[in-house]
Amino acid sequence: MFDKLSTVETRYDELMTRLGTVEVQSDAAEYRKAAKMLAELEPLVQKYREYKVVEENIAGTTELAKGTDADMRALAEEELPSLLAQRESLLAELKVLLIPKDPNDEKNVILEIRAGTGGDEAGLFAADLFRMYTRYAETQRWKIDVMSSSEGTGGGLKEVIASIEGRGVYSRLKYESGVHRVQRVPATEASGRIHTSTATVAVLPEAEDVDIQIQEKDLRIDTFCSSGPGGQSVNTTYSAVRLTHIPTGVVVSQQDEKSQIKNRAKAMKVLRARLYEMEMQKQQDAIAKERRGQVGTGERSEKIRTYNFPQSRITDHRINFTTHQLHAVLEGDVAELLDQVASFYNAEKLKQASQVEA
Repeated sequence: MFDKLSTVETRYDELMTRLGTVEVQSDAAEYRKAAKMLAELEPLVQKYREYKVVEENIAGTTELAKGTDADMRALAEEELPSLLAQRESLLAELKVLLIPKDPNDEKNVILEIRAGTGGDEAGLFAADLFRMYTRYAETQRWKIDVMSSSEGTGGGLKEVIASIEGRGVYSRLKYESGVHRVQRVPATEASGRIHTSTATVAVLPEAEDVDIQIQEKDLRIDTFCSSGPGGQSVNTTYSAVRLTHIPTGVVVSQQDEKSQIKNRAKAMKVLRARLYEMEMQKQQDAIAKERRGQVGTGERSEKIRTYNFPQSRITDHRINFTTHQLHAVLEGDVAELLDQVASFYNAEKLKQASQVEA
């Protein structure tokens, strides 16, 4: 581990020197590439250097604790436990930072939320979830673009698809995919009986052309008249687009824009993300066959979380974590939930890494 840390530190110093050269500074693309690599290494290197300072302090304090000066020996013995605890804490942080990064962590995402079982109440819950993620995104200064939405009855949503752009979006939201369950008394329920409804959430890393290449021969493109809001162009121009990826059968429709070109571009964005997710799933399935102890990947079929209104409780079933801040969470205060889930999966990855090394 420390050999690896030393190598990373050397690489960091080399990049720092390289960034200062005329050769790199005169090449914008090369400069951006080096600066990005430097930014990725910096948290690990800073933590490693902090660890080395603590190690030096422990060595010096240990020597003082063996000395003949009674006062200095007492001070050293008093300080040593704190330094040892600090070292253990830094060591744990270094192990987490050394976990190989998910190559998708810095990607933007396509967020898809669909009403599940429960009729109108499921649609209302889907709308609640979308508002929750929207408000959290606003606190992170991420940009949200609703690509398509389908309203249900009673003010709910049958489906909403949105792109979210910003720093580290996928790394924060990637474990949100799955079935979310709500337990509450609907406004229309006269007897006060609690209903259980569900909505599905999918968080797809946005794929670029280099990630997924789609051949024109593999696409069937249909155009049709838009339906719903849209002004004079509704039902008069063939602006809506339906893309069918023939090899996989994946179908994406887009009609929110008045321009057929814009609708096609948005549909391609969603199609590329869905195909990329399918490719990722194939890779994860292959790994799972070789390594039975693999961490769950938050598949959509898994019930991951329950939102219980009578008890103001949210329980994440994957990590056995419960909070009673339901209303605050639904207003966008989801940071604690996201942190708890990420910590759990990081711990699982550390276990796997230890098993592999053993």
